[in-house]
Amino acid sequence: MSQIPETMPAVAYRKSLQVDDAESLIDTTLPVPQPGPRDLLVRVEAIAVNPVDYKIRQSNDPGGEPKVLGWDAAGTVVAVGAEVELFQVGDEVYYAGALDRPGANSLFHTVDERIVGHKPASLSFAEAAALPLTSLTAWEGLFEHLGLHTGALKQSGTLLVTAAAGGVGAMVSQLARALTSLTVIGTASRPETVEFARRMGATHLVDHRRPLAPQVREVAPDGVDLVFGTTGTEQNLAAYADFVKPFGQIVAIDDFGPVEIGLLKSKSISFHWEFMFTRSLHRTADQAEQGRILNHIARLVDAGILTTTATTDLGKITAEHLREAHRILESGKAIGKITMTGF
Repeated sequence: MSQIPETMPAVAYRKSLQVDDAESLIDTTLPVPQPGPRDLLVRVEAIAVNPVDYKIRQSNDPGGEPKVLGWDAAGTVVAVGAEVELFQVGDEVYYAGALDRPGANSLFHTVDERIVGHKPASLSFAEAAALPLTSLTAWEGLFEHLGLHTGALKQSGTLLVTAAAGGVGAMVSQLARALTSLTVIGTASRPETVEFARRMGATHLVDHRRPLAPQVREVAPDGVDLVFGTTGTEQNLAAYADFVKPFGQIVAIDDFGPVEIGLLKSKSISFHWEFMFTRSLHRTADQAEQGRILNHIARLVDAGILTTTATTDLGKITAEHLREAHRILESGKAIGKITMTGF
């Protein structure tokens, strides 16, 4: 640790404010964290921004203490804890981190090695930083909750993906196209989002600003087998009950209030939650599965099977640029992922 400074630049917030307030995110200086036994100390080269960032900024007031957000990062390992087995100094890595630890919007960041992957060699740091949170969410939703099998190209059926031009939707579509034979129906409402969703793997597109059931029935008259709901579950549940086939399945990642889950009973439709932070939050015995998933994603990227979903790099990691990223995400009009590179 002798060549690592004692302090570092970071972007934090001290109280929950509207994004247009200059104090909603601030440039600051913080102590460099010390890695725990299973931790890597990473020099952060690039980050990506997700809706979880602004949701925490809006709802979790730190009471004046600086709180660092950011749960998508790529960088270089500069130190390791005493019990680290999977990485060494100099390794290039990418990861989403843990919700109950400081985020990665800082020059140095500590993260448990078990939830870290080796960065795809074919991608820049920014291109890689766009992938971890959404790749893990998509993989866990498809292959753990919905029970799909990777490489099961004879596994037929139809999958509906809401907000298919978003970060998660784009990864769900890519994985389904690359590793299954499912027909992917995506939802998108603007020409630019339709084009991006189609490029990411959606075969058919329907407009989520219009009633879904008749549009989906037009594409799939017999209904769909699976739904990956990234947004709109509360508004769409009745439509799902209409067009999801008997014994179909729904996995959702969005936040919503009470819903009439009983609508799904007559068709024995299964409903699953996917929350990428569950493993790290609850210290589950299989935390290392996330590292394995990220390494597999990296191999698929380097083989040209998957691609980054990075679409916009706002430049250096500063409070001004992060406020702009939050503003875009809060508008609901983001396409793919927003990244930033360097301090």
